[in-house]
Amino acid sequence: MAKRSARITVPQFVGFKRDGHKIAMLTAYDYPMAAMLDGAGIEAILVGDSMSMVVQGHDTTLPVTLDEIIYHAEMVGRAVEHALVVVDLPFPTNHLGVHKAIENAGRILKETRCQAVKLEGGADQSDVIAGLVAAGIPVMAHVGLRPQSVHQMGGYRVQRDAARLHADARAAQDAGAFGLVLECIPSAVAKEITASLAIPTIGIGAGPDCDGQVLVINDLLGITSGYVPRFVKQYADVKTIIQTAATQYREDVAAGKFPGPEQEFK
Repeated sequence: MAKRSARITVPQFVGFKRDGHKIAMLTAYDYPMAAMLDGAGIEAILVGDSMSMVVQGHDTTLPVTLDEIIYHAEMVGRAVEHALVVVDLPFPTNHLGVHKAIENAGRILKETRCQAVKLEGGADQSDVIAGLVAAGIPVMAHVGLRPQSVHQMGGYRVQRDAARLHADARAAQDAGAFGLVLECIPSAVAKEITASLAIPTIGIGAGPDCDGQVLVINDLLGITSGYVPRFVKQYADVKTIIQTAATQYREDVAAGKFPGPEQEFK
């Protein structure tokens, strides 16, 4: 277990880039997982709208609601003592006008112990980013592949329009975002964007030259039920471990081996 320190703040997170400290970020959706990741020294935890797919079983991130993400964020925030915790603004909460976006993001900060929100968008969301920041709400932006725009983009595809990616990244920084997720873009473009910005870039399918990386925890642990993106590295096969344990339990119950004498009260 990594030694815990005081809670990472937004300025400290930004300072990681200046210090050349690579940032490890993972998703979490409940208290036990968040506590384990925090104990491992993970610098940032994302309560992602990916829960729509990996927890709720939907095909896209679109169905998850603000109330649902707050429910999960409250559990995660209560578990974390070290990491910076960022919460996704679910679709379409950041597309309803600046004042509504502030209301929605404000609920997240008021009702959880989380410190920042993340929204998908760059230049098209610069007014919302600026409004949130002006209201005292730290914002992480997200450009490249934007899962909330999956229908408009025609699927989960690598985004190769370098000019637009650069423009979105610059607009997000200029609007006040403290960090930027780069998803599914060519490594060379991600390297250029990272070098051009003062704020940290967090890559997912964007190569090794970003200031940090993020993965969905279910993908990292092998708890998947379908397609696994190319950019994922599976660090464990927890799915097999769980299924093996559950199978052994079922067999022990069927054979009358569980509970045994050591599980009985006398």
